[in-house]
Amino acid sequence: MELYQLKTFVAIAREGSLTRAAERVFTSAPAVSAQLKALEDELGVKLFERTPRGMSPTEAGVSLLEEAERTLASAMRMRSAAEQLRGAAQGVVRFGTVVDPVALRLGEVLVKLAERHPQVTLQLKQGLSYETLAGVQRGELDCAYVLSDSPQIEGLEVVRLGAVDLVVTVPQAVADAQPELSLAQITDMPWVGTPPSCILRVHLEKLFAGAGREYRPGRTADGESAIRSMVASGMGAGLLRSDYAEQGERNGELVIWKGWRSHTWLCWVAPAEGRARPVAVEAVRSAVMEAWA
Repeated sequence: MELYQLKTFVAIAREGSLTRAAERVFTSAPAVSAQLKALEDELGVKLFERTPRGMSPTEAGVSLLEEAERTLASAMRMRSAAEQLRGAAQGVVRFGTVVDPVALRLGEVLVKLAERHPQVTLQLKQGLSYETLAGVQRGELDCAYVLSDSPQIEGLEVVRLGAVDLVVTVPQAVADAQPELSLAQITDMPWVGTPPSCILRVHLEKLFAGAGREYRPGRTADGESAIRSMVASGMGAGLLRSDYAEQGERNGELVIWKGWRSHTWLCWVAPAEGRARPVAVEAVRSAVMEAWA
């Protein structure tokens, strides 16, 4: 029995699909299928049933899944302990970042890592905060920058690095025609929203609740650059980080409405310390904390 077979077993259970599991473990669907068959042959039990919806764990599969996860966690702890004994931080750290990031001081982090831990490489992946947060929780990312209101998230270390202001933006033409917009008029406008799990959507719904109204989704964008572009083109109002909105205002693309402001937090997240994080992740944490000191 090999650890990669257990990783494949866990990936199939989590994804419910050979194709998605293959993407998760960076191999092909036929290879995943072959690894699963080899593991089932060795264990002498069937781990999954094929259904119209994908791969469903059998009773034996459910029973053995927890054991497989414990075994993989033990292997990670042993690897981490060996790294600690060597005193060397090395390897690739999968680092998630928010799209169109507000000054993440990532350049400072990279410089500090290069100076002190030249054998640590950052593999950056950009995405919306809820996507990168889920990636850390699933073990697909080692750490991440996210925008979040939550000071604590189960199973993760959450470090607030700084507050991030959020503002309402409207098309330039709308502001020119109605320079004194009220909250009622703002919430009557078409809006460019974001997916339900996005932190901007959470604050947009709070804005509407403050006006005694319910936000009804319409046009949706998957990131702040798209929101800014759609607001600038006159498609509706939108929420943006204040620094990003101010840049758009200076360029004459949009106008910031002065009647509302909120804030969230830029955070660094990683699996909780009790989960034997690799030395390389600890090196990244140290560089991030120093950059934000």
